[in-house]
Amino acid sequence: MQTFVPEDLDDDILTDLMEEINELYEASEQTLIELEIRPQDNELQRALFRSIHTIKGDLGLVNFTPMIPLLQHVEDLLDWLRKGQMQYTSTMSDLVLLTMDRVKVFVEAVMNHGKADYDSELHDKLVLAVSRITPDNQADHERLLHEAVLLLNPSLDASFDNPTDGNSAFRPEGQTLPATLSNTGIPKSLSAERQMDMLFFRELMQTIEHRSNYWAGRGDRIAKLAMYINHQAGNPIDDDQLAVACYVHDFGMAFMPLHLLNKTEPLTDIEFNLMRSHVYKSSRLLEHLEQWDHARKIVMQHHERPDGSGYPLGLKENDICDGAKLLAILDTYDAMTHSRAHNKATEISKKQAVIEMNRQARGQFSAEWMRHFNAVMTALLTQPAS
Repeated sequence: MQTFVPEDLDDDILTDLMEEINELYEASEQTLIELEIRPQDNELQRALFRSIHTIKGDLGLVNFTPMIPLLQHVEDLLDWLRKGQMQYTSTMSDLVLLTMDRVKVFVEAVMNHGKADYDSELHDKLVLAVSRITPDNQADHERLLHEAVLLLNPSLDASFDNPTDGNSAFRPEGQTLPATLSNTGIPKSLSAERQMDMLFFRELMQTIEHRSNYWAGRGDRIAKLAMYINHQAGNPIDDDQLAVACYVHDFGMAFMPLHLLNKTEPLTDIEFNLMRSHVYKSSRLLEHLEQWDHARKIVMQHHERPDGSGYPLGLKENDICDGAKLLAILDTYDAMTHSRAHNKATEISKKQAVIEMNRQARGQFSAEWMRHFNAVMTALLTQPAS
């Protein structure tokens, strides 16, 4: 394990760097989602290249040298992609996002601790693995991409037969690639029509998020974590319905008065009842779209509680759908770990949030889904940062 200690940098420079990386990460996620639908779109390919190129340049300016070789080779891949010398695949998407995850963790460590530990031997292996993917070995691309992805995240451990062409990876029957926070959010296995619907809802929610200073990125965070937990639980909830519900569930909050959204004092009974009406406003967005009827049900029920103390209908455990039970947990978790008007001074760490939620879980949250939540959060919060 190596330790990187940067040159003396102004805090404002580090903050600006992290903000740009976060913006480019979100932009790249959007681009990759659209590439799943339009893999031949050259403008999207060029946008993805520009994002990685910019991040690499920014890190170069502040001499964050350990990350640059990996970013350079990923940039080379995307350069070949935009020039038509390679074909886009979902595995390339995973490689890009997992690489950006690693960069974000590295920069955050420097910001928080003034240094970053990293596995130099692993980084050398990653650079070598990505460098092996060239326009001259098209038939091996999918296998080589998977090898690089598995180095970035060994939990994606699955065996592959030899592909018969450059775009096919054959898993043993019944074996699926486990979910990660990087390759979930909008399911890739949907029809183009459903993906377009989901992309629309995501874009709509991103616009809505500008209504409050405290909402940025909320839809994506909740959707990704919901997909991950659902997969680890064995997929009892339809991924597509769950993802749409995650993006749409707070839509109605955007139509509340700004002074109410930003109020720091306790709400009056009248104000609280007005805020509760957001579930009706949100669910109405889906009421004429029959293909998303279950998502509408999840949205309508996500503030119900197993003990019957929730709203709007006071439903109890057996009458609440699984999607709503899971969304209720993640809605609360995200609110506790990200600043909002009412908790600017009390935002707490992810670990503290999990502990506190377990203290208040009885009656408020589904015991079954809290078990799944706890198992996933234990794994995520104990992962090494290297």
